[in-house]
Amino acid sequence: MTIRPLKTRLYQGSYRLFPGQAVSFYGLPRIGFNVVNIYMAELWDTLSQSPRFLEGGIMDKNQGYSILKAVMLENGRGFALGEHPTAPSPYVTWACYDDKNGQRQYEWGHYGNDLAAMEQDFSDRVQDYQRLYHVEIVQTEGPGLYKYYSTQRPVDIGTFPKPPHNAPDEIVNYDQRIPVEGGAFLAWGHLTYTKPLTERQTADYELRPAPGNPDRPRPIAQQMKEAAKLAGADRGDPVHKKKAPAREER
Repeated sequence: MTIRPLKTRLYQGSYRLFPGQAVSFYGLPRIGFNVVNIYMAELWDTLSQSPRFLEGGIMDKNQGYSILKAVMLENGRGFALGEHPTAPSPYVTWACYDDKNGQRQYEWGHYGNDLAAMEQDFSDRVQDYQRLYHVEIVQTEGPGLYKYYSTQRPVDIGTFPKPPHNAPDEIVNYDQRIPVEGGAFLAWGHLTYTKPLTERQTADYELRPAPGNPDRPRPIAQQMKEAAKLAGADRGDPVHKKKAPAREER
């Protein structure tokens, strides 16, 4: 998680309950510049509960690989692209799914040394699975991919949602309420998340999603173009929809 309010003090160090874990963030000194700050202690405690803080990363990790992006499909299956700079094969794509506890599980890895080639493998696996089982993408995930503006107040403790397995990646407060998104509306700051928030979560905290978020409605022309592309790729495939394999059949 990154917190970047302007005109603030930098807080750095290791959290006392987790030796070896470190964090760096900015915060307002409420009492004095060099005295104990109760407000920042509360924020420190909040950060320590974030899975991404405990893991020392932004997104999930599997076998030492940081997940760069993931796509989830309407049948609960998905695919992910990961990176491990010091591994013999630094890039990997996996099939994945969320178990009954909401934990992401990874399997069937393809490993490689070239990022561009593995990004293509990631795209190919998603498209091949879609063509085979006729399922749509329901969610795209990536660090900082989903942006939400705080339009009514600066971002502070208790002013933003912290869903399980989806703590904020970044929190940014502006100097004042300023125009954003080309002047479309005013905001005090913004947050970014790896996964989208629900409509209820954004409404409860009076957040406004950025128009460019992947889950926002796409223009009709773009939808038609994508549908035509998928239909062209499907030519020659059986008409009948093939049933996706159950997990226990793998």
